[in-house]
Amino acid sequence: MKKDEIPQDPSPLDKFTKEVCYAVDETGEYTTALSRGWQVKADALGITWEEAQARTANAREKVKSGEASPILFFMELNMMDLAIVAAYTGFWQWTVKRHLKPDVFKNLSEKKLQKYAEVFDVTVAELKNMNPNGA
Repeated sequence: MKKDEIPQDPSPLDKFTKEVCYAVDETGEYTTALSRGWQVKADALGITWEEAQARTANAREKVKSGEASPILFFMELNMMDLAIVAAYTGFWQWTVKRHLKPDVFKNLSEKKLQKYAEVFDVTVAELKNMNPNGA
């Protein structure tokens, strides 16, 4: 692709970042240039973002209805899975899965709750109340 043909389509990340692309300059040499994005990528990001928001909303409803603990909500909000949460907390995956049960979550020690709070970058109170950063 020639340097002047690099896509500059607006994207959801347009205000935050630019993508480095390799292109051929006027002399035929490879060089780098910045791209604001391209429509195909923007569409894919939009679909992915909508899915992430739906999963977070679904997790919130499961917590409110008593089907899951707030850990599920924060996992979805932070786009984490069991393996990632287990790696960051030091708990086994089966332990994290067990902590997703509301009855088990209610009886977690402050030390365990603090580990989860640190991973999700919230306070223990925010974790318990499913209230990220006091929002």
